[in-house]
Amino acid sequence: MTPDSGICIVIPCYNGAATLARALQSCSRQPEAAQIIVVDDASTDASAQLVVHYARLDPRVQLLRMPENGGAARARNWGALHASHDLLAFLDADDEYLPGALGAARAFFAHDPAQVSVRFDVDYAGFPAEICAHPDFAQHAATLSNTVPSSLVVRRAAFAALGGFPMDQAFRRLGGEDGAFSWALREVFGNPRLHDAKRVRMHYHPGIHAERYFRIAFGWLTPDPADVADAFCFSQRFLDRARAGIGQVRRACVAAEAAAQAAGGAPAACAG
Repeated sequence: MTPDSGICIVIPCYNGAATLARALQSCSRQPEAAQIIVVDDASTDASAQLVVHYARLDPRVQLLRMPENGGAARARNWGALHASHDLLAFLDADDEYLPGALGAARAFFAHDPAQVSVRFDVDYAGFPAEICAHPDFAQHAATLSNTVPSSLVVRRAAFAALGGFPMDQAFRRLGGEDGAFSWALREVFGNPRLHDAKRVRMHYHPGIHAERYFRIAFGWLTPDPADVADAFCFSQRFLDRARAGIGQVRRACVAAEAAAQAAGGAPAACAG
């Protein structure tokens, strides 16, 4: 498998030993997975030992250790820096891929090479019945599928150009760094989703962020207005930085192409 055809899965993990084996097994069943990087975010449980065990069984699995707990966004970004393949997929340690997920993603990119990302539909397993039975559940579940990291496969170059997941301390307090990244991705490159089948499964557990999202969306929970304002402010700031960075790259590419043409050489190869 070449760097251009393989997919690198990045799994951030903090004290995820109870569910990590399930996640890793779902990755190992994906033939398109060329690398499976688990970033242990200074866990105090047996997460790292579990990864070492699976690495003995599957050479695609590798362990990266963070020196101190820095949050999921930092762990994802660190893992992405160690990827050796063009496509990045992110999976949380308590989620799992369904069979054929990465094959569908690779087929999508082969059919439309100009696209830089694709999302999966998420199967929300074990969520409270009152949430799943709500008449607006399908609408908000689709919105969440466009946001959560486990639904994302993205070209490494585009991920890097956007700056990776935002690591502002405010997001560690409030959550929402995945929403900020999704917003920037959609605004700059687009954010298409494969909605013909469920391809990733999110398992419910008490305190999961997705439950809070649904309860707020249904009007059952009212967030602190100051927290909402802060989350929007930092998300907007990330979007502005991403747009500015992409703009600089594009202007540099235009200048390089013009210089090459003026010199009678071949045009510079620029992404985006």
